[in-house]
Order: sequence, then C-alpha cells, then structure tokens
Amino acid sequence: MSTYDHYTSPPEEHVWSVPASGAARFNWEAMFVGQKNGAGRDRLLALYQKGKDKQWDGAKRIDWELEVDPYDPLGTPDEAIVLHGTRHWPKLTEKDKGELRRSYTAWQFSQFLHGEQGAMVCAARIVESVPDLDAKFYSATQTMDEARHAEIYGRFLHEKIGLLYPVDDNLQGLLGDTLRDSRWDMPYLGMQVLIEGLALAAFGMIRDTTDKPLPKQILAYVMQDEARHVAFGRMALRDYYKQLTDAELREREEFVIEGCYLMRDRIRGIEVLEDFGIPRKEAEEYTEQSEFLHLFRKLLFSRIVPCVKDIGLWGERLQRAYVDMGVFDLGDSNLDLLMSQDEELADRLDRERFAAEEAERAAEVRQTIAEGGA
Repeated sequence: MSTYDHYTSPPEEHVWSVPASGAARFNWEAMFVGQKNGAGRDRLLALYQKGKDKQWDGAKRIDWELEVDPYDPLGTPDEAIVLHGTRHWPKLTEKDKGELRRSYTAWQFSQFLHGEQGAMVCAARIVESVPDLDAKFYSATQTMDEARHAEIYGRFLHEKIGLLYPVDDNLQGLLGDTLRDSRWDMPYLGMQVLIEGLALAAFGMIRDTTDKPLPKQILAYVMQDEARHVAFGRMALRDYYKQLTDAELREREEFVIEGCYLMRDRIRGIEVLEDFGIPRKEAEEYTEQSEFLHLFRKLLFSRIVPCVKDIGLWGERLQRAYVDMGVFDLGDSNLDLLMSQDEELADRLDRERFAAEEAERAAEVRQTIAEGGA
C-alpha cells in the first residue's frame, strides 16, 4: 500500500518544487583527516570523521519487531491532550480517546518526517554552496543522516501508526524561505539552528517521557545524529558571523525572529482537532489555554535560543522577541551539556538493550543444557 493512502488528506502536490538560486562552489584544495589546517578547520574535519564513524542502519539498529499500539503509541497521559478539561472531554468514548492519541502522534511524527526531508535537501544544498571543502565533507555525511531519519519516521508512520498528515503550512513556509535564499549561510541558519534545534527539543521531550520502547529507540538514535548537526552549524556560523556588518547581522536576526514565531505557531496541531469536529476558532482557543502546550512551546526553544546567542545573533530586537515569547532566559542554557547528554543516552540505550539480549541468550543456553541433561 502506498504511503499516500495513509494521509488524512492528500497532499496538494506529490512533488513540491522550490525554485532555488545561488552559486554552486567548488574548492580545489585537497583536504583529509589528520592534515593540519588550523584549529577551526581541524574541528570540522574531526566532526566529519565522527560523522563517518557514527553511520548506522535504521533497518538493523532499531528493533522493528517491537509491537506498537497505534491507539496509544507514546503512552500519552490524559492531561497532555488538549481536549482534556474542555466540554468535549466527557463526551469522548475510550475509542475516541484512542483515535485522538493516534492522530496526535501521527501529526507530530509526520512533521518530524517532513522536517527530516527538508533537512536532507538543505544539507545537500550546503554541500553545493558552502565555500570550504571540509564543510562540504561533513555536510555529505549529514545528508545521509537525514535520509536515514526520513526513512525511519516514514516506516514508523506507515507500519506502526497507519496514518500521516501533510506538511504543516508554517513548516513548509520556513523550509521554502530557507531554500530560496541565495546566501550560502542561510541553509545553516534555517535548518541547522532553527529547524534542527526545534526538532531536537521536541524529540527530547517525547524520548524522556514515553515508556514505549520503539519510539524511544527511534528518537534517541536520531538525536545522537542531530547533536552533531547542531554542533556543525554553530561552528561554521560562529566564525562567519564575526565577519559580517551590523546590517548583515540584522538581516539574519530578522530571519530568526520570523522563523521562531512561525515555529511557535506551527506546533499547535489545529488540524487534528478539526478532524474531530472542533471548529477552528475553538480549537485555537483550546491550544492557547493548554498548560501542557504552554510548557511544551517554551521547552521547544531550549536548543534554539542558546545556539542563536552563541553564533553571535543577539541584537536588541531579537532579544525583545525572545522576551515576548517568554524564552529569553533560555539563552544561558548549557548547550554543550545538552548535546553530550543526547549522545550518551543513545549509547546507554544500546548498552542496556544488548546486555539484556545477551542475558536472554545465556538463559536460553542454560535451559537447553539443562533439558539435554534431564
């Protein structure tokens, strides 16, 4: 069965064509890991080596045999559902609540899927447009990472949930703005900082709260890759933005402000409530009143705000926008600590999984020996 058969409503176009501009840049300097090139370039080449070492196969590393209840795929508590506490909640049957959990999970993971495809295209654009060969090397590994992530989210939705949502209008708008810009640093800023930063925070919230093993595996392993991607964007932009004029920095800050407002508004999932017969205006009111969503929206910026500050975009207007969003204080978060925790959690999950499998195999061997001696 085609994935299109699982969409709640068919995408308006099967292939979205975004006109792109900008130069493709070749660099004739031969680069290799181990060559001494200066501290900045050595760090990028070390990240490229790590990107090569950390490649993995989503069909093998993830245990796809694990069962998933499509009507409670994440173990979402009632209190986290937007309709909880409204006049509609007492009218819902247990079957209705299961359908609602399924739809919210499908909407969230569909946006993850569409964002990962956008990240794959943006990483490929960076390979094409960035001037430095070492950055091209790393971006090539990231392109493969993003392809793997899109594959994994698509498989989870297709095989385990059986339902998909089209790309959110706001996410599509930000992707389009990022890809249409001819400046080579904009795919870094739009994707590596904004969209990847948002995705990491959303992934992390679900990873740390779900008790379901398959989505926990998927999110932990994807986040291990994404931690490298954000580090790459920070490294490249921090150095480049030191060279820009105040006017050029203000242009990029405007892009960040607009993108952050778009992303703040895109996480509401209004279309899920509309599918359950809730009028749009009423659905918007419920999402604005939801305490859980207020917390979720703030935490979504936990990776973006400190990264924006770190790369040198911290003008007065940008700071005022973050005060308005209620996320200004996140600028002092320890981003390096968050990223190292993302990597360690994935490694720890591997150790726990493989230790349990070894123990299970050892128990089977002992049982076989005991039965043979009986």
